[in-house]
Amino acid sequence: METMPPVRDTREKQVQLWKELILDYCRTQKIFIVGLEEEFPLFSNPVIERSLSHEAREAFISALVSEGRAEWLDKGHRKCLILWHRIQEWADVILNFVKENGLEDSVMTVEEIRSGIESRGTELNGIDRTVLMRALKHLEHKGKLAIFKGTSTDDEGIKFSI
Repeated sequence: METMPPVRDTREKQVQLWKELILDYCRTQKIFIVGLEEEFPLFSNPVIERSLSHEAREAFISALVSEGRAEWLDKGHRKCLILWHRIQEWADVILNFVKENGLEDSVMTVEEIRSGIESRGTELNGIDRTVLMRALKHLEHKGKLAIFKGTSTDDEGIKFSI
């Protein structure tokens, strides 16, 4: 589809299918940032030499933004943060991770959560730092943990109190 369908019902169905496809693809490939003007496998097919128009790409991503499943990272709407889990859902993933690993009263660094031994094979392994920090701050506001600064952003600590 190089352009958006002109019939409203058809267009709405297409947008819904594309939203689901983008979220599923990003989740399975662990993609957090999508650039509208960059190569993104879902938006082009070199074998048949077809690609989505910029208008269609922006329409699909904007639909995700309007549902809280994505956020524009720039005013020009060129890059987008894809939230295949909403921040609250990521917070729940973190809580489950902490409980499953017996870390209820432990201290970890942000990097250990993203790439430590415990996170291997979990959804947290390789999580975008911005998404992780927002989910951690959400949990901090709920009194589930405390974030404390290290000497650099790489060694920010998290004290869980669940």
